[in-house]
Amino acid sequence: MRSMIRERPDSVNRSAESMTRPGCCDRVLVIMNSRTRPFNAERVAAQLDERGLDPSHVGRYATLVERLDTADPGRVGPTYLATAPGRTELAGNHTDHNRGRVLAASVNLDSIAAVVPRDDSVVALRSEGFEPVELDADDLDPRPGEAGTTAALVRGVIAGLAHRGYRTGGFSATASSTVLPGSGLSSSASFEVLVGQIQNVLYNDGAIGPTAIAQIGRYAENTYFDKPCGLMDQVACATGGGVAIDFADESNPIVEKVDVAFTDAGLALVVVDTGGSHADLTGEYAAIPADMRAIAAALGGEQLRDVAPASFYADIRRLRSEIGDRAVARAIHFFSENQRVADMVDALKAGRIVDYIGLMGESGHSSGLFLQNCAPAVSTGEQGVVVALALTERFLNRVGLRSGVDAATRVHGGGFAGTIQTLLPIDRVGDYADALADVFGPESSTVLSIRSTGAVAFQLEEA
Repeated sequence: MRSMIRERPDSVNRSAESMTRPGCCDRVLVIMNSRTRPFNAERVAAQLDERGLDPSHVGRYATLVERLDTADPGRVGPTYLATAPGRTELAGNHTDHNRGRVLAASVNLDSIAAVVPRDDSVVALRSEGFEPVELDADDLDPRPGEAGTTAALVRGVIAGLAHRGYRTGGFSATASSTVLPGSGLSSSASFEVLVGQIQNVLYNDGAIGPTAIAQIGRYAENTYFDKPCGLMDQVACATGGGVAIDFADESNPIVEKVDVAFTDAGLALVVVDTGGSHADLTGEYAAIPADMRAIAAALGGEQLRDVAPASFYADIRRLRSEIGDRAVARAIHFFSENQRVADMVDALKAGRIVDYIGLMGESGHSSGLFLQNCAPAVSTGEQGVVVALALTERFLNRVGLRSGVDAATRVHGGGFAGTIQTLLPIDRVGDYADALADVFGPESSTVLSIRSTGAVAFQLEEA
Protein backbone atom coordinates (compact mmCIF):
# COMPACT_ATOMS: atom_id res chain seq x y z
CA MET A 1 0.00 0.00 0.00
CA ARG A 2 1.32 3.42 -0.92
CA SER A 3 2.12 5.59 2.10
CA MET A 4 0.42 8.92 2.55
CA ILE A 5 2.54 11.89 1.49
CA ARG A 6 1.52 14.99 3.36
CA GLU A 7 1.25 18.16 1.31
CA ARG A 8 -1.49 19.64 3.48
CA PRO A 9 -3.21 18.04 6.45
CA ASP A 10 -6.39 16.17 5.59
CA SER A 11 -8.40 18.36 7.93
CA VAL A 12 -7.38 21.39 5.87
CA ASN A 13 -8.40 19.74 2.63
CA ARG A 14 -11.77 18.69 4.02
CA SER A 15 -12.48 22.17 5.37
CA ALA A 16 -11.57 23.79 2.08
CA GLU A 17 -13.78 21.42 0.13
CA SER A 18 -16.73 22.03 2.43
CA MET A 19 -16.41 25.77 1.82
CA THR A 20 -16.05 25.68 -1.95
CA ARG A 21 -17.73 22.63 -3.41
CA PRO A 22 -20.56 23.30 -5.91
CA GLY A 23 -23.92 23.64 -4.22
CA CYS A 24 -22.49 24.49 -0.78
CA CYS A 25 -24.72 27.06 0.92
CA ASP A 26 -26.71 27.41 -2.35
CA ARG A 27 -23.54 28.61 -4.07
CA VAL A 28 -23.64 31.85 -2.09
CA LEU A 29 -20.72 30.65 0.09
CA VAL A 30 -21.97 32.45 3.18
CA ILE A 31 -21.54 30.47 6.38
CA MET A 32 -23.55 31.42 9.45
CA ASN A 33 -21.68 30.83 12.67
CA SER A 34 -22.89 30.35 16.23
CA ARG A 35 -23.93 33.99 16.64
CA THR A 36 -25.34 34.31 13.10
CA ARG A 37 -22.39 36.51 12.16
CA PRO A 38 -21.99 36.03 8.40
CA PHE A 39 -18.68 34.74 7.05
CA ASN A 40 -18.45 35.22 3.29
CA ALA A 41 -16.09 32.43 2.27
CA GLU A 42 -15.89 33.60 -1.33
CA ARG A 43 -14.81 37.09 -0.30
CA VAL A 44 -12.36 35.80 2.31
CA ALA A 45 -10.82 33.47 -0.28
CA ALA A 46 -10.36 36.53 -2.52
CA GLN A 47 -8.72 38.43 0.36
CA LEU A 48 -6.29 35.55 0.87
CA ASP A 49 -5.52 35.35 -2.84
CA GLU A 50 -4.91 39.11 -3.03
CA ARG A 51 -2.18 38.72 -0.42
CA GLY A 52 -0.45 35.78 -2.10
CA LEU A 53 -1.99 33.26 0.31
CA ASP A 54 -3.68 29.96 -0.50
CA PRO A 55 -7.43 30.64 -0.92
CA SER A 56 -8.25 26.97 -0.36
CA HIS A 57 -7.47 27.51 3.34
CA VAL A 58 -10.63 29.58 3.79
CA GLY A 59 -12.29 26.76 5.73
CA ARG A 60 -9.60 26.86 8.41
CA TYR A 61 -10.31 30.55 9.02
CA ALA A 62 -14.07 29.97 9.08
CA THR A 63 -13.59 27.43 11.85
CA LEU A 64 -11.53 29.85 13.92
CA VAL A 65 -14.01 32.69 13.49
CA GLU A 66 -16.81 30.43 14.67
CA ARG A 67 -14.75 29.35 17.69
CA LEU A 68 -13.99 32.99 18.44
CA ASP A 69 -17.70 33.83 18.54
CA THR A 70 -18.34 30.91 20.84
CA ALA A 71 -15.47 31.82 23.17
CA ASP A 72 -16.20 35.55 23.23
CA PRO A 73 -19.93 36.01 22.52
CA GLY A 74 -19.97 39.63 23.66
CA ARG A 75 -17.27 40.82 21.32
CA VAL A 76 -17.76 43.93 19.22
CA GLY A 77 -15.72 45.55 16.52
CA PRO A 78 -13.93 44.13 13.48
CA THR A 79 -12.43 40.67 13.18
CA TYR A 80 -8.91 40.23 11.84
CA LEU A 81 -7.29 37.18 10.27
CA ALA A 82 -3.58 36.51 10.67
CA THR A 83 -1.08 33.97 9.36
CA ALA A 84 2.64 33.28 9.75
CA PRO A 85 4.39 30.47 7.87
CA GLY A 86 6.77 27.85 9.09
CA ARG A 87 10.22 27.73 7.58
CA THR A 88 12.67 25.27 6.12
CA GLU A 89 16.40 25.74 6.52
CA LEU A 90 18.15 25.15 3.20
CA ALA A 91 21.73 25.87 4.29
CA GLY A 92 23.57 27.47 7.17
CA ASN A 93 23.09 24.77 9.78
CA HIS A 94 23.89 26.35 13.17
CA THR A 95 25.63 29.39 11.70
CA ASP A 96 23.16 32.14 12.64
CA HIS A 97 23.99 32.18 16.35
CA ASN A 98 27.63 33.00 15.53
CA ARG A 99 26.64 35.79 13.10
CA GLY A 100 27.02 33.65 10.01
CA ARG A 101 25.08 33.34 6.76
CA VAL A 102 21.97 31.23 6.23
CA LEU A 103 19.65 30.29 3.38
CA ALA A 104 16.05 29.54 4.33
CA ALA A 105 12.53 29.70 2.96
CA SER A 106 9.01 30.01 4.30
CA VAL A 107 6.74 27.06 3.55
CA ASN A 108 3.09 26.29 2.90
CA LEU A 109 2.46 25.13 6.49
CA ASP A 110 1.46 27.96 8.83
CA SER A 111 0.02 29.23 12.09
CA ILE A 112 -3.24 31.16 11.73
CA ALA A 113 -5.57 33.11 14.00
CA ALA A 114 -8.91 34.90 14.09
CA VAL A 115 -8.55 37.99 16.26
CA VAL A 116 -10.55 40.86 17.72
CA PRO A 117 -8.96 43.82 19.53
CA ARG A 118 -10.07 44.58 23.08
CA ASP A 119 -10.51 47.87 24.91
CA ASP A 120 -8.58 46.51 27.90
CA SER A 121 -5.10 44.98 28.25
CA VAL A 122 -6.23 41.36 28.48
CA VAL A 123 -4.90 38.82 25.99
CA ALA A 124 -7.17 35.78 25.74
CA LEU A 125 -5.85 33.16 23.34
CA ARG A 126 -7.20 29.69 22.64
CA SER A 127 -4.88 27.70 20.43
CA GLU A 128 -5.86 24.25 19.21
CA GLY A 129 -3.93 21.57 21.06
CA PHE A 130 -2.61 23.88 23.78
CA GLU A 131 -3.80 25.19 27.12
CA PRO A 132 -5.73 28.49 26.92
CA VAL A 133 -3.70 31.61 27.62
CA GLU A 134 -5.01 34.64 29.48
CA LEU A 135 -2.64 37.36 30.61
CA ASP A 136 -2.36 41.09 31.13
CA ALA A 137 -0.45 42.84 28.35
CA ASP A 138 0.65 45.43 30.91
CA ASP A 139 2.21 42.75 33.15
CA LEU A 140 5.37 42.02 31.19
CA ASP A 141 7.91 40.73 33.69
CA PRO A 142 8.95 37.10 33.13
CA ARG A 143 6.95 34.76 35.37
CA PRO A 144 8.61 32.05 37.46
CA GLY A 145 7.64 28.66 36.10
CA GLU A 146 6.24 30.07 32.84
CA ALA A 147 9.29 29.26 30.68
CA GLY A 148 8.55 26.74 27.94
CA THR A 149 4.86 27.65 27.69
CA THR A 150 2.69 29.40 25.13
CA ALA A 151 2.03 32.14 27.67
CA ALA A 152 5.76 32.82 27.89
CA LEU A 153 5.98 33.41 24.14
CA VAL A 154 2.95 35.71 24.11
CA ARG A 155 4.19 37.72 27.10
CA GLY A 156 7.71 37.83 25.66
CA VAL A 157 6.62 39.14 22.27
CA ILE A 158 4.49 41.88 23.83
CA ALA A 159 7.35 42.77 26.19
CA GLY A 160 9.76 42.95 23.26
CA LEU A 161 7.43 45.31 21.42
CA ALA A 162 7.00 47.51 24.48
CA HIS A 163 10.75 47.68 25.12
CA ARG A 164 11.23 49.03 21.60
CA GLY A 165 8.61 51.69 22.12
CA TYR A 166 5.82 50.13 20.05
CA ARG A 167 2.19 50.26 21.10
CA THR A 168 0.65 47.11 22.53
CA GLY A 169 -2.82 46.10 23.62
CA GLY A 170 -5.20 43.30 24.46
CA PHE A 171 -6.94 40.97 22.05
CA SER A 172 -9.03 37.83 21.96
CA ALA A 173 -8.01 35.15 19.49
CA THR A 174 -8.46 31.58 18.41
CA ALA A 175 -5.55 29.92 16.65
CA SER A 176 -4.41 26.70 15.02
CA SER A 177 -1.32 25.52 13.21
CA THR A 178 -0.23 23.02 10.60
CA VAL A 179 3.40 23.59 11.67
CA LEU A 180 3.58 20.68 14.07
CA PRO A 181 5.79 21.03 17.17
CA GLY A 182 9.02 19.09 16.80
CA SER A 183 8.71 18.94 13.02
CA GLY A 184 11.83 21.02 12.45
CA LEU A 185 9.77 23.66 10.62
CA SER A 186 9.93 26.25 13.41
CA SER A 187 6.52 26.05 15.04
CA SER A 188 7.62 28.35 17.86
CA ALA A 189 9.05 31.00 15.52
CA SER A 190 5.88 30.86 13.41
CA PHE A 191 3.78 31.47 16.51
CA GLU A 192 6.02 34.28 17.80
CA VAL A 193 5.85 36.05 14.46
CA LEU A 194 2.07 35.52 14.34
CA VAL A 195 1.64 37.28 17.71
CA GLY A 196 4.01 40.05 16.64
CA GLN A 197 2.12 40.63 13.40
CA ILE A 198 -1.21 40.73 15.27
CA GLN A 199 0.12 43.49 17.53
CA ASN A 200 1.67 45.20 14.51
CA VAL A 201 -1.62 45.49 12.61
CA LEU A 202 -3.97 46.04 15.56
CA TYR A 203 -1.95 48.71 17.34
CA ASN A 204 0.88 49.95 15.08
CA ASP A 205 -0.81 50.43 11.70
CA GLY A 206 1.39 47.70 10.19
CA ALA A 207 4.47 49.93 10.48
CA ILE A 208 6.80 47.35 12.09
CA GLY A 209 9.03 45.67 9.51
CA PRO A 210 9.57 41.90 9.31
CA THR A 211 13.14 42.02 10.62
CA ALA A 212 12.07 43.90 13.76
CA ILE A 213 9.23 41.43 14.33
CA ALA A 214 11.73 38.60 13.92
CA GLN A 215 14.13 40.12 16.44
CA ILE A 216 11.30 40.55 18.93
CA GLY A 217 10.29 36.91 18.44
CA ARG A 218 13.82 35.76 19.12
CA TYR A 219 13.93 37.92 22.24
CA ALA A 220 10.76 36.22 23.47
CA GLU A 221 12.14 32.75 22.81
CA ASN A 222 15.53 33.44 24.40
CA THR A 223 14.42 35.47 27.40
CA TYR A 224 10.89 34.30 28.26
CA PHE A 225 10.65 30.81 26.74
CA ASP A 226 14.23 30.14 27.88
CA LYS A 227 15.40 28.44 24.70
CA PRO A 228 18.67 29.43 23.01
CA CYS A 229 18.22 30.11 19.30
CA GLY A 230 19.56 32.28 16.52
CA LEU A 231 17.51 34.64 14.38
CA MET A 232 17.15 32.66 11.17
CA ASP A 233 13.82 31.00 11.98
CA GLN A 234 12.01 34.20 12.84
CA VAL A 235 13.42 36.16 9.87
CA ALA A 236 12.35 33.46 7.41
CA CYS A 237 8.85 33.22 8.93
CA ALA A 238 8.35 36.99 9.00
CA THR A 239 9.79 37.77 5.55
CA GLY A 240 8.46 34.98 3.32
CA GLY A 241 9.85 33.29 0.22
CA GLY A 242 13.44 32.20 -0.16
CA VAL A 243 15.78 34.41 1.87
CA ALA A 244 19.55 34.68 2.11
CA ILE A 245 20.42 36.26 5.45
CA ASP A 246 23.80 37.59 6.54
CA PHE A 247 24.02 38.14 10.30
CA ALA A 248 27.44 39.83 10.31
CA ASP A 249 25.65 42.79 11.94
CA GLU A 250 23.01 41.00 13.98
CA SER A 251 21.20 44.22 14.85
CA ASN A 252 20.77 44.95 11.15
CA PRO A 253 21.01 41.68 9.19
CA ILE A 254 21.16 41.80 5.41
CA VAL A 255 18.10 39.96 4.06
CA GLU A 256 17.97 39.19 0.34
CA LYS A 257 15.08 37.52 -1.45
CA VAL A 258 16.16 34.52 -3.51
CA ASP A 259 14.03 32.63 -6.03
CA VAL A 260 13.85 28.98 -4.98
CA ALA A 261 12.33 27.12 -7.93
CA PHE A 262 12.88 23.44 -7.24
CA THR A 263 9.63 22.42 -8.96
CA ASP A 264 10.73 24.08 -12.20
CA ALA A 265 13.81 21.83 -12.12
CA GLY A 266 11.64 18.73 -11.65
CA LEU A 267 12.59 18.38 -7.99
CA ALA A 268 10.61 18.06 -4.78
CA LEU A 269 11.70 19.12 -1.31
CA VAL A 270 10.66 16.54 1.28
CA VAL A 271 11.07 16.53 5.05
CA VAL A 272 10.86 13.25 6.92
CA ASP A 273 9.73 13.30 10.54
CA THR A 274 11.63 10.62 12.44
CA GLY A 275 9.33 10.96 15.44
CA GLY A 276 12.13 11.79 17.86
CA SER A 277 11.52 13.90 20.94
CA HIS A 278 13.29 17.21 21.59
CA ALA A 279 12.77 16.81 25.32
CA ASP A 280 15.99 16.97 27.34
CA LEU A 281 17.96 18.22 24.33
CA THR A 282 18.30 21.86 25.37
CA GLY A 283 21.79 21.16 26.64
CA GLU A 284 22.79 19.63 23.32
CA TYR A 285 21.55 22.67 21.42
CA ALA A 286 23.17 25.14 23.82
CA ALA A 287 26.53 23.36 23.58
CA ILE A 288 26.91 24.12 19.86
CA PRO A 289 27.04 27.94 20.08
CA ALA A 290 28.99 27.64 23.32
CA ASP A 291 31.67 25.51 21.65
CA MET A 292 31.89 27.92 18.71
CA ARG A 293 32.16 30.96 20.98
CA ALA A 294 34.84 29.26 23.05
CA ILE A 295 36.96 28.93 19.91
CA ALA A 296 36.24 32.55 18.98
CA ALA A 297 37.23 33.76 22.46
CA ALA A 298 40.52 31.86 22.29
CA LEU A 299 41.25 33.75 19.06
CA GLY A 300 40.29 37.17 20.38
CA GLY A 301 36.69 37.32 19.12
CA GLU A 302 33.22 37.00 20.57
CA GLN A 303 31.73 34.82 17.85
CA LEU A 304 33.25 32.86 14.99
CA ARG A 305 32.30 35.51 12.42
CA ASP A 306 34.90 37.71 14.18
CA VAL A 307 37.65 35.23 13.34
CA ALA A 308 39.47 34.86 10.03
CA PRO A 309 39.40 31.22 8.89
CA ALA A 310 43.14 31.34 8.19
CA SER A 311 43.83 32.37 11.79
CA PHE A 312 41.78 29.47 13.05
CA TYR A 313 43.46 26.84 10.89
CA ALA A 314 46.90 28.18 11.79
CA ASP A 315 46.20 27.69 15.50
CA ILE A 316 44.34 24.36 15.58
CA ARG A 317 47.01 22.56 17.58
CA ARG A 318 46.69 25.02 20.49
CA LEU A 319 42.88 25.10 20.23
CA ARG A 320 42.67 21.31 20.45
CA SER A 321 44.68 21.37 23.66
CA GLU A 322 42.93 24.33 25.29
CA ILE A 323 39.32 23.95 24.12
CA GLY A 324 38.93 20.39 22.85
CA ASP A 325 38.37 18.52 19.61
CA ARG A 326 34.56 18.78 19.48
CA ALA A 327 34.70 22.56 19.55
CA VAL A 328 37.42 22.55 16.89
CA ALA A 329 35.34 20.28 14.65
CA ARG A 330 32.30 22.51 15.08
CA ALA A 331 34.35 25.56 14.13
CA ILE A 332 35.49 23.72 10.99
CA HIS A 333 31.82 23.20 10.14
CA PHE A 334 31.02 26.88 10.72
CA PHE A 335 33.70 28.21 8.39
CA SER A 336 32.90 25.78 5.57
CA GLU A 337 29.12 26.13 5.95
CA ASN A 338 29.30 29.91 6.05
CA GLN A 339 31.04 29.97 2.67
CA ARG A 340 28.78 27.21 1.34
CA VAL A 341 25.69 29.37 1.90
CA ALA A 342 27.09 32.05 -0.40
CA ASP A 343 27.94 29.41 -3.00
CA MET A 344 24.43 27.91 -2.83
CA VAL A 345 22.81 31.31 -3.23
CA ASP A 346 24.98 31.94 -6.30
CA ALA A 347 24.00 28.55 -7.71
CA LEU A 348 20.28 29.30 -7.29
CA LYS A 349 20.61 32.71 -8.91
CA ALA A 350 22.45 31.22 -11.89
CA GLY A 351 20.10 28.26 -12.22
CA ARG A 352 22.96 25.79 -11.60
CA ILE A 353 20.78 23.23 -9.85
CA VAL A 354 23.33 20.38 -10.07
CA ASP A 355 25.87 22.57 -8.28
CA TYR A 356 23.24 23.38 -5.66
CA ILE A 357 22.50 19.68 -5.10
CA GLY A 358 26.20 18.94 -4.64
CA LEU A 359 26.56 21.75 -2.10
CA MET A 360 23.47 20.56 -0.24
CA GLY A 361 25.06 17.14 0.08
CA GLU A 362 28.25 18.73 1.40
CA SER A 363 26.20 20.63 3.97
CA GLY A 364 24.67 17.39 5.23
CA HIS A 365 28.06 15.70 5.39
CA SER A 366 29.53 18.59 7.39
CA SER A 367 26.64 18.64 9.86
CA GLY A 368 26.90 14.93 10.53
CA LEU A 369 30.68 14.63 10.73
CA PHE A 370 31.90 17.99 12.07
CA LEU A 371 28.95 19.75 13.69
CA GLN A 372 27.82 16.43 15.18
CA ASN A 373 24.13 17.29 15.51
CA CYS A 374 22.62 14.13 14.05
CA ALA A 375 22.93 11.87 17.10
CA PRO A 376 22.41 13.16 20.66
CA ALA A 377 25.15 12.24 23.09
CA VAL A 378 22.57 11.81 25.86
CA SER A 379 20.76 8.98 24.05
CA THR A 380 22.14 5.98 22.22
CA GLY A 381 18.73 4.33 21.96
CA GLU A 382 17.01 7.10 19.99
CA GLN A 383 18.93 8.28 16.93
CA GLY A 384 16.21 8.51 14.31
CA VAL A 385 17.95 11.23 12.30
CA VAL A 386 20.96 8.99 11.65
CA VAL A 387 18.72 6.07 10.70
CA ALA A 388 16.66 8.24 8.33
CA LEU A 389 19.78 9.59 6.61
CA ALA A 390 21.15 6.07 6.21
CA LEU A 391 17.87 4.75 4.77
CA THR A 392 17.71 7.71 2.39
CA GLU A 393 21.21 7.02 1.07
CA ARG A 394 20.27 3.37 0.65
CA PHE A 395 17.14 4.33 -1.28
CA LEU A 396 19.04 6.68 -3.58
CA ASN A 397 21.59 3.98 -4.37
CA ARG A 398 18.89 1.37 -4.96
CA VAL A 399 16.98 3.47 -7.51
CA GLY A 400 20.08 4.72 -9.30
CA LEU A 401 20.04 8.33 -8.10
CA ARG A 402 23.51 9.73 -7.53
CA SER A 403 23.79 11.38 -4.12
CA GLY A 404 25.13 14.89 -4.55
CA VAL A 405 24.26 14.93 -8.26
CA ASP A 406 20.66 13.82 -8.78
CA ALA A 407 19.52 14.15 -5.17
CA ALA A 408 20.79 15.14 -1.74
CA THR A 409 19.83 14.71 1.90
CA ARG A 410 20.80 16.48 5.14
CA VAL A 411 19.76 16.95 8.74
CA HIS A 412 17.10 19.65 8.95
CA GLY A 413 17.14 22.47 11.49
CA GLY A 414 18.60 22.11 14.95
CA GLY A 415 19.13 18.37 14.62
CA PHE A 416 19.65 15.63 17.24
CA ALA A 417 15.99 14.61 16.77
CA GLY A 418 13.12 15.50 14.48
CA THR A 419 13.46 15.77 10.73
CA ILE A 420 15.74 15.33 7.76
CA GLN A 421 15.43 17.12 4.42
CA THR A 422 15.75 15.47 1.02
CA LEU A 423 15.73 17.00 -2.48
CA LEU A 424 14.99 14.46 -5.21
CA PRO A 425 13.18 14.10 -8.55
CA ILE A 426 9.42 14.58 -8.27
CA ASP A 427 8.69 11.22 -9.89
CA ARG A 428 10.60 9.41 -7.11
CA VAL A 429 8.77 11.02 -4.17
CA GLY A 430 6.14 8.29 -3.82
CA ASP A 431 8.70 5.50 -3.83
CA TYR A 432 10.84 7.41 -1.35
CA ALA A 433 7.94 7.93 1.04
CA ASP A 434 7.11 4.22 0.81
CA ALA A 435 10.70 3.28 1.58
CA LEU A 436 10.68 5.25 4.83
CA ALA A 437 7.07 4.62 5.83
CA ASP A 438 7.67 1.17 7.29
CA VAL A 439 10.17 2.63 9.74
CA PHE A 440 8.80 6.11 10.53
CA GLY A 441 5.09 5.78 9.76
CA PRO A 442 2.79 6.25 6.75
CA GLU A 443 2.59 10.05 7.16
CA SER A 444 6.23 10.69 8.02
CA SER A 445 7.07 12.32 4.67
CA THR A 446 5.85 15.85 3.88
CA VAL A 447 6.33 17.54 0.54
CA LEU A 448 7.02 21.23 1.08
CA SER A 449 6.30 24.09 -1.26
CA ILE A 450 7.81 27.54 -0.88
CA ARG A 451 5.34 30.20 0.26
CA SER A 452 6.13 33.63 -1.18
CA THR A 453 4.36 35.59 1.57
CA GLY A 454 5.58 36.08 5.13
CA ALA A 455 3.49 37.12 8.12
CA VAL A 456 0.18 38.81 7.27
CA ALA A 457 -2.77 40.16 9.25
CA PHE A 458 -5.79 41.90 7.77
CA GLN A 459 -9.33 42.93 8.62
CA LEU A 460 -11.98 40.42 7.68
CA GLU A 461 -14.52 41.72 5.20
CA GLU A 462 -17.73 40.31 6.63
CA ALA A 463 -20.85 39.98 4.53
